[in-house]
Amino acid sequence: MSTLETRRLVDKLWNYCNVLRDDGVSTIDYVEQLTFLLFLKMADEAQSRPAMFREQVLPSGPAWDGRGWPELVNAKGDALEIAYRHLLEDLGNSSPGTTFNLIFNGARNKIQDPAKLRRLVVDLIGKEDWSQQGTDVKGDAYEELLAKGAEDIKSGAGQYFTPRSLIQAIVDCMRPTPDDTITDPACGTGGFLLAAAEYLVREYGNTFTPEQRRALSSGGIWGTELVRNTARLAAMNLFLHGIGHANGPKLVRDEDALAQPPAKRASLVLANPPFGKKSSITIYGEDGSASREAIAYERRDFWVTTTNKQLNFVQHIASLLEIHGRAAVVLPDNVLFEGGAGETIRRRLLKEYDLHTMLRLPTGIFYAGGVKANVLFFDRKPARPEQPWTEKLWVYDFRTAQHFTLKQNPLTRGALDDFVACFSADDRSKRVETERFKPFTYDELVARDKVNLDITWLRDPSLEDADSLPSPEEIAADIVEDLQAALDEFAAIADSLREARTASEAVAESD
Repeated sequence: MSTLETRRLVDKLWNYCNVLRDDGVSTIDYVEQLTFLLFLKMADEAQSRPAMFREQVLPSGPAWDGRGWPELVNAKGDALEIAYRHLLEDLGNSSPGTTFNLIFNGARNKIQDPAKLRRLVVDLIGKEDWSQQGTDVKGDAYEELLAKGAEDIKSGAGQYFTPRSLIQAIVDCMRPTPDDTITDPACGTGGFLLAAAEYLVREYGNTFTPEQRRALSSGGIWGTELVRNTARLAAMNLFLHGIGHANGPKLVRDEDALAQPPAKRASLVLANPPFGKKSSITIYGEDGSASREAIAYERRDFWVTTTNKQLNFVQHIASLLEIHGRAAVVLPDNVLFEGGAGETIRRRLLKEYDLHTMLRLPTGIFYAGGVKANVLFFDRKPARPEQPWTEKLWVYDFRTAQHFTLKQNPLTRGALDDFVACFSADDRSKRVETERFKPFTYDELVARDKVNLDITWLRDPSLEDADSLPSPEEIAADIVEDLQAALDEFAAIADSLREARTASEAVAESD
């Protein structure tokens, strides 16, 4: 990989974002416009190759002669803005069900100044031969632009971005294989899917069969994302890394993953569901109860009804797994201690699945503020009603005495080396207890009040030694995290009381 070339492309494209920001174009909007223009430029390059290597990406026929990238290059002034606007509209109505359609459906021009749009087309993108750039260069450049876009707190883009160092450590623990079917039901910009695909190429590149390669790009790896604009960024991210085809089936589904039972199951689920507790829908569980919202749909595969979004994602992912499938899911602390529906879900997960590992994450690593999170690792098992599948839950405390910030002290992949080693992906039976890594038996876990998995045992020495206190910035961040956690607990209590009252009212009405 050419790091210098990647840096050159990122700097070249990103510097222009500062110019457009004065026109009200947010960083994530800018990356979205780059997505459209990069795709059009690459399509033109593919269609301009010698006949033997030519690939028709855009629609063909007399109505499309001269359209696409050439019409943008040849237009000036207001004619350019008009041509670009109509081109996006026409492309969005083409090739339904494909990656191409996902990227352009609903696309809108957000660069209203024709002079600035022309500079972006002619000077910044038009002067590069993108087809000659390796997938690692242009893909890594795009991925870095997404990371920069996540820093724009006002746009809320950070909620779709999981730290890449954390993703890499999780994928290194899960070790995808060419025979896996891999999905992320809340894929954001596609970080987990991309890391899994890169792991496969790195570890199995020389042994991949043509059938396995085709399976990977035609549905063996896929994601779901509720927000369409984010889904198109994920699709482009995968496409630039060589995953999927422009006119092939879309690998990112722009829909609500929670809306219905999974139509297709996976052997590996990697996910960081969106933060925030409330769902705007009503879900019917197998217990027959339902919360009252304007929109309702049935999920008979859910264990219990709740409006807590993260708890619903836990149930969805549990249902999404094949037998013997495995999952790694980033979840906030409230999933570990919330009563009512939370307790029911934890009991079912411990009994019917093998919840074998939990990584307690440090604060200061997510763009969304006030988040204390964990990674739960669990495997789906065949029905075994007489004996629980979880024998031991190994908890790795990477939170106590760990202080990270997004800029001054960001989380690195190296900081997670010890956890990956302790995880023992080759043989979990050979795990060894350490100061930070401790096992808890099934009986110990279910004996805890409400099966509370919010387990700690270490003390932070910096809180006892004045000479080693964290910086004021870190202390302030910790205070914010603690206050947010307290608010989450109060919200959980309020939700439980509200759900109990709703259930009582439903019973009274039925009587």
